[in-house]
Formats: sequence, structure tokens, C-alpha cells
Amino acid sequence: MYSRVYVEITNICNLRCSFCHGHSRTPAQMSREDFCVVLSRLEGQTRYLYYHLMGEPLLHPLLPEFLQMAAEKGFRSVITTNGTLLEKRGEAVLAAGVHKVSVSLHSFEAGQEDVHRNYLEQVCAFGEKAQKAGTILSMRLWNRGADGGRNDFTEAFLRQRLPGDWAENTRGYRIRDKVFLEYGDRFGWPDMENPEQSGKVNCYGMQDHFGILSDGTVVPCCLDSQGSISLGNVFRQPLEEILTADRAENIRKGLAEGIAPEDLCRRCPYAAKEK
Repeated sequence: MYSRVYVEITNICNLRCSFCHGHSRTPAQMSREDFCVVLSRLEGQTRYLYYHLMGEPLLHPLLPEFLQMAAEKGFRSVITTNGTLLEKRGEAVLAAGVHKVSVSLHSFEAGQEDVHRNYLEQVCAFGEKAQKAGTILSMRLWNRGADGGRNDFTEAFLRQRLPGDWAENTRGYRIRDKVFLEYGDRFGWPDMENPEQSGKVNCYGMQDHFGILSDGTVVPCCLDSQGSISLGNVFRQPLEEILTADRAENIRKGLAEGIAPEDLCRRCPYAAKEK
């Protein structure tokens, strides 16, 4: 069983963040029928669904319904969002029983201060509601080394707005029960235009996770934004057939041994860096 599967319910986003690789695929979102198929295919494969590869999941009009459908099947749902729609859609998401919401606070690293402050206030207000609902909130600053000095402003605002334990851990801080601030380095995305990386790679693709794009394409890695490594399509093939095919097995074996098995893997700065 995989620890998680990334399900891209939409590849459409309302922002163009500097840290995001983006994609050139046709804009798309899963229908109710599509999502039903995905859920049926994933039964027995994982307990955790992560609602992104590309795209902003809160843009999908059926997101609360999808969360309820997943919960009825025994899945736990994790959303990664830029947070701009939490004021509008956050309560519906919480009511649907989402397990965890991760907010990429670095989406506003280049924003004007007053806009940034209003954004952080909205995220904090959602965080208080999430805690009451029993939902985990992880606020992410995955931009160390490229934040332009805004991380200090962000943390100072959060410390004032969300008083709590602020207990330091290996990733950042546990602010209070179920509310966290998490730091990380800016990372590079795999791209066929990148130079080949040398040495061993460190990637858990096809070992503890894989992804399903909005058109049903199965990819071995949560960073394959273009669907460059297509293993098959869940709308046309049994998932077991896709995951046990020679290409998938070769990727799984290669990455387990620290060997980049595909051209895209050899051009992935994230897999090549030490973690």
C-alpha cells in the first residue's frame, strides 16, 4: 500500500507563482464521474489522497462533494492550497471533513505589504476554524534562500496573530494543537530542458507515492507537472495493470537503488539534492 496518492482534480490555478513550474497541458478538471472512477481504482492502494500536482484545488466547484465521497470510501483527504480562496470556501471544506490543509504561504512572497497582511489574516482566521473542526493546518514557507526577506515579516505576524506554544521541531514550529508553521528550501522542478544531474538520486516516486493527473494519466512522481512519464490512464486501464507494468517496475527499482531510471528523473534538481 502506498502512503499517499496525488490526485490532480484540476490543473487550473488562479495565481502564477514564481516558485511553481506550471504546465502547458490543456486546462481540465475531473468530473464527478471521473472522481468516482479514481476512488474505485484507489481502494486498497492508499489511505491518503493529496489533491494536487498542478492546479488550485479550491477552484474546483465540486471539492466539498469530492471530500465527502472520499471519506465515505475510507480515505483521508489532504489539500495543498495557495490559501487565497480559504475565506470563501474554507468552511465548506472543513464541513466536508478534510483531514489536513497545507497552505503555501510563499505564494505571496513578492506581494505588497497590505495585501500580504490581509492574506495572512485570512489564513489565520481559517486556522482557528480548522483547529476547532479537528483539521490539521500546516502553513508552509518552502522558500528559504529566496524569500526576499518576507519570511521574517510573515513569522512575526503569525506569532502575534496566533499565540501558542510555538514549540520548535525539525521542520519549524508547532504553534498550537493541530496548527504548524513549516520551513523548507526552495527546490528545482524536473524539466527536460534542465541539464542532466550526476550521482545518486533521492526520490520516493513509485515507492511511497504516485500521481494521477486530471485527465487520468498516471505519473510516478508528484513533480511530473507535464505528465512526461505517462505510465497509463486510470480511465482506460486497471490501475493494477499500470502499476505492475515493466516501465513502472523499472522506475520503482531504479529509484529504490538511487538510480535515475528516466530522462526526466536525470534532470530533476529536487531528486539530486541531499535531504
